Amino acid sequence: MDRRTFFAGAATAVSAAAVSRVAMAALPEPVIVTRPDTAPPLVPNTGRPYNPVVTLNGWTAPWRMNNGVKEFHLVAEPVVREMAPGFKVNMWGYNGQSPGPTIEVVEGDRVRIFVTNKLPEHTTIHWHGQRLPNGMDGVGGLTQKQIPVGKTYVYEFIARRPGTFMYHPHADEMTQMAMGMMGFWVTHPKAKHPMIDDVQRDFCFLLNAFDVNPGSMTPQVNTMLDFNIWSWNSRVFPGIESLNVRLNDKVRIRVGNLTMTNHPIHLHGHEFVVTGTDGGPTPRSTRWHEVTTDVAVGQMRQVEFVADEEGDWAFHCHKSHHTMGAMGHGVPTMIGVDHRGLVKKIQKLVPDYMVMGERGMADMGEMEMALPDNTHPMMTGTGPHGPIEMGGMFTTLKVRRDQKPGDYKDPGWYRQPPGTQAFEFTGALAEPARFQSEVTSNNGVVPGLHNPAAAPLSVRKPSSHQH
Repeated sequence: MDRRTFFAGAATAVSAAAVSRVAMAALPEPVIVTRPDTAPPLVPNTGRPYNPVVTLNGWTAPWRMNNGVKEFHLVAEPVVREMAPGFKVNMWGYNGQSPGPTIEVVEGDRVRIFVTNKLPEHTTIHWHGQRLPNGMDGVGGLTQKQIPVGKTYVYEFIARRPGTFMYHPHADEMTQMAMGMMGFWVTHPKAKHPMIDDVQRDFCFLLNAFDVNPGSMTPQVNTMLDFNIWSWNSRVFPGIESLNVRLNDKVRIRVGNLTMTNHPIHLHGHEFVVTGTDGGPTPRSTRWHEVTTDVAVGQMRQVEFVADEEGDWAFHCHKSHHTMGAMGHGVPTMIGVDHRGLVKKIQKLVPDYMVMGERGMADMGEMEMALPDNTHPMMTGTGPHGPIEMGGMFTTLKVRRDQKPGDYKDPGWYRQPPGTQAFEFTGALAEPARFQSEVTSNNGVVPGLHNPAAAPLSVRKPSSHQH
């Protein structure tokens, strides 16, 4: 992975006066990453130790220690994000990607973030969920001036509490967030915390959504609700990498939602507990086991479980249209409509016309229908037993007994032990039993049941006399 590609001349591109009096003469070099792979955890080599996270299809920003202060450099800029193989979208992001790099610090760290604006308009960064001085909150016009094009501003504060947070603009917010400007922030505890368990695997990702017309590359920023590209860390299935863990690992997954709707995140094969929110770790007395947790707009959810069931387990949003691609909207339902004769007539005028949905939409997972360039299919992805028929917010949790500690490589598809997979039944099928109410006699009376037509009728008038 090209994790050490730097902007040349970053130190001279911004004048010292535009930075800050507290900064060194040179800015920390911003690390730029453009590949969409999941990077391995960044083990800290300076500062307090911590157990690092793994950002799904993302990476953690390195830092520079400067007199005990952790210094990061974020560059807000236009980027091109590959959302799935062959499907690229024009976005705005940070340091070459959308979302930007995850920032990992430790409770009590003093953090200094240099933010250089290479967008075509002004911007800011809001540190979502953080306790910090009001002037560092990043709301343009309210707590600070906007960061002009070409300028660099400095944010500095102490990471006061451990937890799972986000960062995003509070300047032309609808446009900039609709274009992909966001990132993850994790503050690790500085010491053993009574409500934060040790885990062997710690994953994080953001929920985001885009409206990209088929054949185009730029999101429609004025869309309010009707999005068609539902993604995790700006990736869609099959571009979302699997979460690969060792059997019996304690696993933590941190999810943040910066879309315009809620997402019920569902895990197969395991139960989890919600151990944290934007407000910090949840008290143990408030936790219960779930297989689905709803993540509302602007919220964070942190779930934990023991991966004690081996296999390839689906992990997805449970809103069905959020696991579909760009063709999931505006397609009429044609189930049960026999329009084969019409198809032949249409194909004389439009040779590429195809029947869609006459027997459901499952055949869309197999057919190779011509699509406009740079258009993600509605259903795609192939597993060991054929088309998976998914898209959007879907991936797998891969649990393996032979996965080595700290190894995040994809182990390939799971082979079920003999006798543990659903199979076709080839025996004789008995006539299904029917409810008695489904069988009537010739006169319409159901044998053995009370006949409402023969029941006496009693009417009571307002005079209270019964007739």
